[in-house]
Amino acid sequence: MQPELQPSERPLWRNRDFLLLWNGQSISMLGSNVSALALPLLVLALTHSPAQAGFLTAMRLLPYLLFSLPAGALLDRWNRKTVMICCELTRWLALGSVPLAYALGHLTLLQLYLVAFVEGSGYVFASLAQISALPQVVAEPRLAQAYALDTVSESLGTLLGPSLGGFIIGLTPVVVLGASYAYLADSLSYLVSLISLLCIRTSFQTERPLTKRRALHKEIIEGLRFLWNQPLLRSMAILTMAVNFLQAPLTLVVIILAQNILHLDVRMLGLMLGISGIGGILGGICAPWLQTRVSRGLTIIGCILLWSLSALLLALSTSPIMVILGSALTSLVWPLYGVIVVSYRLSLTPDHLQGRVNSAFRFLTYGSEPLGTALGGLLLIPLGVRGILTAIAIGLLVCAILATLRTA
Repeated sequence: MQPELQPSERPLWRNRDFLLLWNGQSISMLGSNVSALALPLLVLALTHSPAQAGFLTAMRLLPYLLFSLPAGALLDRWNRKTVMICCELTRWLALGSVPLAYALGHLTLLQLYLVAFVEGSGYVFASLAQISALPQVVAEPRLAQAYALDTVSESLGTLLGPSLGGFIIGLTPVVVLGASYAYLADSLSYLVSLISLLCIRTSFQTERPLTKRRALHKEIIEGLRFLWNQPLLRSMAILTMAVNFLQAPLTLVVIILAQNILHLDVRMLGLMLGISGIGGILGGICAPWLQTRVSRGLTIIGCILLWSLSALLLALSTSPIMVILGSALTSLVWPLYGVIVVSYRLSLTPDHLQGRVNSAFRFLTYGSEPLGTALGGLLLIPLGVRGILTAIAIGLLVCAILATLRTA
């Protein structure tokens, strides 16, 4: 008689706690994609300024620069599940304040900046806690498959979120009113995620011995040192930082391309962005298979080349079909790249360092996104949409060449 499998060792479809975590985060991701479309449209409707839209989108990403490193060290001290519950509760209230303020006639640009910052801060802590807890919820041999399912969820959010957001915003003739409804939908998605977390039984970390805590900065340095002393992981971090910086303004650029050059309405824009998410679903399905058959280096270089091609395709777009193909190719590649990088990082890092190493990696890689988004918004006026996209394509090509030289 074979011994009973521990919950984390079961196949993913029989792992109750993983399914709760995955489904809750999937719904939360869907809501985030609904408001991600609403945010720039709302700011453009209020200010008619692409630069303001870029700054506000950057504000949503700024917490990666500010909080990633201390968050990782704190999450290696705190209860990861409790942190996630508090983050979902906070984001539920923050996002819900937007439609409430609009209904009362008090919605301001300052509030949108504050909500974007609070939501981004909650995402930093919650996503770090979730990725650090994953090796406790599923066994190591299933990490790649579990993370691939996470990327499928992100792609489903990309597929359905903009379409749903476009539909919700298009329910009313006033963009600001429709966007406030989209924020309400996002806030409800955080409530669903909160309930799913409360139902999970598995501990999100191993039992930690009672030892005297060191200064926070020393624990942060320990995570950075571990990352820096792993040559392959260090190279992955630097390369991903450059790629994220270059691709950060893509969503804003595509929205302005669709509205100002292709003259698409909001519903068509949401549908177009949503269809591109099919690429991400296919990528998430193929990623575990590709991981076992193609070397890490070849996969990473191939992904960056495909991203360069997709940016060039967007730069040359003259129809919605070309934009969909370019966006779908971008979405297709992310799971292929992400599964390679994240599964390697999770399997390499001991549990007591998971928070710090993941936060150090994200500080570098996600922290470059607000800088890229803000710069992209500023350069839209002098360079134009097609100029920005061409610059992104060239930058990604340079990254692929450097990665090839590194692995040669």
